[in-house]
Order: sequence, then structure tokens, then C-alpha cells
Amino acid sequence: MSTGNQTTVEKTTKKKRSLKHWLKEIAIYFVVIVAVSMAVDAWRMSEMPTKVAPRLEGLTLSGEYLDAIEMSYSKPVIVYFWATWCGACKFVSPTINSVGDSYHVVGIAGSSGEDKRVSRFMAAHDYHFNNINDNRSEIFRQWGVSVTPTIVILHQGQIKSVTTGITTPPGLYARLWLENF
Repeated sequence: MSTGNQTTVEKTTKKKRSLKHWLKEIAIYFVVIVAVSMAVDAWRMSEMPTKVAPRLEGLTLSGEYLDAIEMSYSKPVIVYFWATWCGACKFVSPTINSVGDSYHVVGIAGSSGEDKRVSRFMAAHDYHFNNINDNRSEIFRQWGVSVTPTIVILHQGQIKSVTTGITTPPGLYARLWLENF
């Protein structure tokens, strides 16, 4: 009889160990992913011209003049380097669009065609963020951006954060939250 009880106890212990094991594994993977992401962000940050952001001003697709550096003195500005042809951007652009309700967003569409084409693309996807069309990628080169999507957070005229690739809404909000400290 004690053998049957031991088997039940062993099975319960195995299940508990198994759950603990998986939670530990998930935690390790999470830490590794965050560390790799931070390392890539730091490497990309080193490719930026300086901590002081280059000029970023011009006419948006809607005809408004904006100066992203000036805007960054009132609150952080998200500068979103993207392209209509960018596969990863289709996952990031909706996040950028929604963050635009709370923060200044300046999109820079690189090598995406004429203004009308980019405007149609943005309208078709219901994107409302301010966007400057950089059809010759001059702003991309000036900023040292070679990968889309790239997200730069400006504050007080300085580059505070750079990330490339797919980012999640919590990841972007965390970067913005950290910038307030």
C-alpha cells in the first residue's frame, strides 16, 4: 500500500518539478532575449552619428512643417524609420500608430516611392502619424540608419534610445517610460 502512495507522491513531485523546470527555462530564455536585444540596441546606438541628434525637419505628407528636435523639448519624440516594402514594418507600424495618440511620432519613409504612393499606403493601413517621405534615403544616411524598422527616441534634442526590428507595444512603452527618469 505504501508503494502506491509513493508512486502518487512521486508523480505529483515530478509534475511540480516539471512546472518549476519550465518556469525556470522560460525565465532563462526571457533574460537571454532581453540581453541580446539590449546588446543589439547598444550596437545600433553606436552607429548613430552622435548622442546629439542631427537636424530632422521638413514637410510631412500632409504639408505640415515640423522640427523633431524642437518637438523633443516638450516631450519625447519617436522617430520611426520605415518603408512601405519592409516586411517587419507591417508588425511595428500599428504600434507606432497607436503610440502616436500619447507621444509625438515622426515617421521617415525611406525609398518608398513618391509622396502620393506613400500617402495611399498610409491611408490604406489607417496610419495617422506624421510622416516625411525620404524617397532618396538622404535622412536615413544622415542619421546612419541602415535597417528598417529603426525606432529612435529623442528627448531634449538628444538620442536616448535606438532599437531595430520588431518591437512590441510594451517594449516601446517601457523605453518611453525609462526615458522619463
